Parts: sequence; C-alpha cells; structure tokens
Amino acid sequence: MKYMVMTTKHHEGFCLWNTRQTDWNAVQRGPKRDIVAEYVEACREFGLKIGFYYSLMDWHHPDGGRCAYDTAARRRFLDFTQGCVRELLTNYGKIDILWYDVSCPFRSHEGWESLQMNQMARELQPHLIINNRSQLPEDFGTPEGHVTAQDRDWEACMTFNGSSWGYVPSDQVAPDSYNVRGILRMLNTACAGQGNLLLNIGPTPDGAVPPEAIEPLRATGRWLRTYGDAVYGRVVPAQYRANGCGGWSRKGNTAYHWCRIWPGREFGIGGFTTPLKAVRLLPDGRDVEFEQAGQRIVLKNLPETCPDEIAGTAVLALEFEDEPRHVRCSLAVPLHYGKDHSDA
Repeated sequence: MKYMVMTTKHHEGFCLWNTRQTDWNAVQRGPKRDIVAEYVEACREFGLKIGFYYSLMDWHHPDGGRCAYDTAARRRFLDFTQGCVRELLTNYGKIDILWYDVSCPFRSHEGWESLQMNQMARELQPHLIINNRSQLPEDFGTPEGHVTAQDRDWEACMTFNGSSWGYVPSDQVAPDSYNVRGILRMLNTACAGQGNLLLNIGPTPDGAVPPEAIEPLRATGRWLRTYGDAVYGRVVPAQYRANGCGGWSRKGNTAYHWCRIWPGREFGIGGFTTPLKAVRLLPDGRDVEFEQAGQRIVLKNLPETCPDEIAGTAVLALEFEDEPRHVRCSLAVPLHYGKDHSDA
C-alpha cells in the first residue's frame, strides 16, 4: 500500500481527533486519545501518504438535518463543518488527501459552500488532492462498490469483505470474502483503467484488523513486492480484450499480462498489431520464446505449471517496439427462425 484514508468522522458524527467543535470526540470520551494523531504518526513511520475521510452528513449534530430548512441552523452547521476541516488540515502537518463523503442534506455545492471550503483546504495544504463528493468534481472520481474506469483520475473504493464497510463478526463473514485472488482481480481492473484501488477494512470493536483479513492482506503485499512493476508508477489505459487466462495492465510500451489461469507450455494471444520486441516472465525477468504472425502472438516453452506460489497469478511482461496497439475482433452470428437465409 502507498497511502491510507482514515475515517476521521463518519455519519454518526463521532470525531476521532481533539476537536474544539464538539465534545463528541475520542479525546473527551471513549478512548480518551487522539486517534487521528496516532494514525498520522503510524503513516509517517511506514512512509504512507496520509488521507482523511470526512463525512459531511452528520446524524449527531443538532443542526445536521435542520440546516436544510433553517437559515440560522445552516450557518451554525457550516461553521462546524468548516471548523472541523480546518482543524484536520492544520493540526497534523502535511496531509495528502481529503476524502469527503455523503453531501446530504444539501443538494448543491452552494449549499455546502464547497468552493470556499475547498479553497481554504488548498491554502492550508497546497499539495492536497480532493475527491468529488462535496458536489464539486475536484481532483478525482470515486466509483463505489464497482471498479469502473472513468475519463478522469479515479479511485475505486471497495469493501474488503464484500458486505459491510464497518465491523462484521468473524462468524458472519462469508468464507470466500477475504481472498487474495479477489483483491488482485480488482487491482488488475483498476490498473487497466489507469485508476487506483482503495480497499476498505472494517476494524474489530477494539480497533484491530479482523484476523481473517490479515493473511490475504499479507499475501497481497508479498505479491506486490514481487510483481510491483505491473502496478506501480504511471500506468496507462490497457483496455485490451481479456482472455480466458487473465487481464492486462500497461506502462509505456510494455503490456503486462496477469495470468490468473496458467496456460501451460504455450500461450496464444490475439489482436496486437504492434511488433513485439521481447517477452519476460516476472519476477526474475527470464526471456520467453515467442512467435508473432499478423495479429497473433504465441509464447512458447513456458513453465508447465504456474510459477507464482503466492496467489497463483503470474505476470508476463510483453515489451513492444512502440505503443502496443490492439484490435478488438468480434463475430456476430444472426439467428433467423422459420426462414431460410442460406444465400445471405
């Protein structure tokens, strides 16, 4: 992982930092600790970029609903909201991401004074990037619950266990929810669409990572340490037709094939029209023999079985002489009932 986003305040309004805006916070109640400060310290210790999630909607604040129809309540609630954002971006040093959520009850950015609030945020943190959930497009889109490419910078936010963003008791989690191959499939789709993956973990009531999530996360980390060339850096769109064995990502003139199903000794790939220069099998970069004829590439003398022992997802790096161009082919077979079209 390269960055994290912490839920500093969710819809129920409890603030995890030492805020002056309300006593409904983690320093004056509950753990009596500034959880945001501890999170920031941990991120910096491990070299992670720092993101703050902040829910605009607030079920606890007395003006959280009233602000929709009461002018005085609206002013009080906006002052509270802007005060919270100001504290988060003032008290903890350099912050990288501001991740708003749920802009109810106002239906426009004018209602939230989002333009002024985000200008304030950027004055406090000049390198900050802001998501699109204050009813302004800002820096990046946030598809939720699906990994779908957008025509702008984007980041898909996905829940790890496929059912809840918060805590779920271990005995109620589906046994196939936490799965390294499922994580890698989402990551592959994000990379192919030139996006990021934000993977949510709902912690246990004492704040720990659920035990059933630990090994899949560690395995994903081992895989990324091994095959990170296919993921990190400036990936570009790789909307090549997926085949039965896996999907793609691309950086420059190199297309990376993520083999979720190992093809065996030979592997045929169709549709590429750019001359192929070399093929390497990651992570050691051993050369792979290949033949290219027209739009068809055949990789030869591959290992008999999948060489990746972490997740059964190996990576082949195909380096082309120029930007790899791919032709999508399809065959449409018309069905006609009760009529002879043999001469068509």
